[in-house]
Amino acid sequence: MRTRNRLTTRVGLAIAFALVALARVHHAAGEDKKPEENTSKVQQIPDHRQVGGEPDSVVQVANLVYAGVKSSQCFADHFLIEAEKKTSISTSRRFSAVKLSSSEIYGYPLVIMTGEGDFTLPEEERQNLRRYIERGGFLLASSGCSSQEWDRAFRREMATIFPEHPLRPLDMSHAIYHTATDISELKAKHGEPRPIEGIEIAGRLGVAYSQDGLNDTAHTQGCCCCGGNEITNAMEVNVNILAYTLMF
Repeated sequence: MRTRNRLTTRVGLAIAFALVALARVHHAAGEDKKPEENTSKVQQIPDHRQVGGEPDSVVQVANLVYAGVKSSQCFADHFLIEAEKKTSISTSRRFSAVKLSSSEIYGYPLVIMTGEGDFTLPEEERQNLRRYIERGGFLLASSGCSSQEWDRAFRREMATIFPEHPLRPLDMSHAIYHTATDISELKAKHGEPRPIEGIEIAGRLGVAYSQDGLNDTAHTQGCCCCGGNEITNAMEVNVNILAYTLMF
């Protein structure tokens, strides 16, 4: 109870900080442009109030459309509802589909990227994702059905986008396991799960990735892990990651 009360206070304040951070992300996204580049030909970063049609106090999460047309149909958004129960975070309760190449991603503190099979990101998407994360955004990535092809493609893309910041295993003492709830271990459908990996930039975690899968297909319809080693306490992990996104 003490942990929950402490978190409720911290997350309540964090929401206000997150909205300020989003404004900072919007501003920073345009800092690299020279004055003469700010013309009608340049895509402008939208004001957060215009994204998704939600009030400023509602936290929204994006489901990325990447590599042109790839996206996930099987990453459960149920953790958004659970976050409202465990914390003072008010959420949209549903994902918004957003193109990775679009400036709209700057209106979301957390974006989801998952799928199956091989893929290659266009250079425009790579650059936009790097800017988004460097300016305070958070990427939660998951290999659907523990897809080995998707895992290889994601690792290749992260190495290309962040050559100086490799994916590293996150110890169970990391803050993502101790925000909304204390998670002492990861559980999986088949045997021992592999650790969640992350990319840290300037001391802040900006990418969290599970090759086993954080899709939480138990809370989706018409989806399953199809024999993959999905993490069964994924919902709790995802709630913690959302809280971390707003707090750090």
